[in-house]
Amino acid sequence: MENFAAPARPIVAVMIASAAAHPERAVAFQGAPGANSHVAAVQAFPNGLPLPCFDFADAIEAVQEGRADCAIIPIENSLHGRVADMHFLLPESGLVITGEHFLPIRHALMGVGTRDQVREAMSHPQALGQCRHWLRDHGIAPVAYPDTAGAAAVVAERCDPALAALAPPGAAAIYGLNLLAEDIADADHNTTRFVVLACGGRPVDGDGPFMTTLIFEVKNVPAALYKALGGFATNGVNITKLESYQRGGSFSATEFYADIVGKPGDPAVDRALEELGFHSKWLRLLGTYRQARARG
Repeated sequence: MENFAAPARPIVAVMIASAAAHPERAVAFQGAPGANSHVAAVQAFPNGLPLPCFDFADAIEAVQEGRADCAIIPIENSLHGRVADMHFLLPESGLVITGEHFLPIRHALMGVGTRDQVREAMSHPQALGQCRHWLRDHGIAPVAYPDTAGAAAVVAERCDPALAALAPPGAAAIYGLNLLAEDIADADHNTTRFVVLACGGRPVDGDGPFMTTLIFEVKNVPAALYKALGGFATNGVNITKLESYQRGGSFSATEFYADIVGKPGDPAVDRALEELGFHSKWLRLLGTYRQARARG
């Protein structure tokens, strides 16, 4: 808790105590109270008890240790792409994806003075990237910080009118800041996709359509990826996301993260996964869950 700025600590302490009393209702999120992840936790789990964690690893650890029933983690943004580190933290966590949530993002500029006084804006790198054109047009330099609402707490603590924060509008009221500009985004479609992580063994409830998330490493042979993905084409299984990433300092992009429409047990999905496994060194399913938004 000491990692949070001083204005956030009393609020964080109350939320931690509430979650500790009812861990079966606790929903871990990364960031200070008022962050977009906090907003997503409240929307996705109206009866939950949001549990603030300073970083993604802490949120995952809260679930692993039983201090939270689940965690809600941002995985990609429509403007700024994937969220750093999650492709590495997810496979290593031992948790499974049990749901998804889409949150429209609208940032606000907040500080202790007036907008004309602002020279720098502090926020999470994702938020700064989503508003980079707006910041440049207004002559405001970006300053990276691990969290949006946490940046608002820092601004309140420093009480410097030249420093503002980019954060959800509600953070201004939480930390006693002035709203200097609202509805900030470089595109109207600015949306972040969150995934819900929980311990394994949970059934996939309800009617579809479903999504399945998986990771795999292809064999080091020519056209390996083409062969590995051929089963999805021939069986009519839609791949909605496919990303390569590097691990262990290698510059060979042979590991992949994918989202597909459907679930194991569907004949077409089973055939596609069987072919993918044949052409891969290894294949791991990270979770099957109901779609929160239609694809295609």
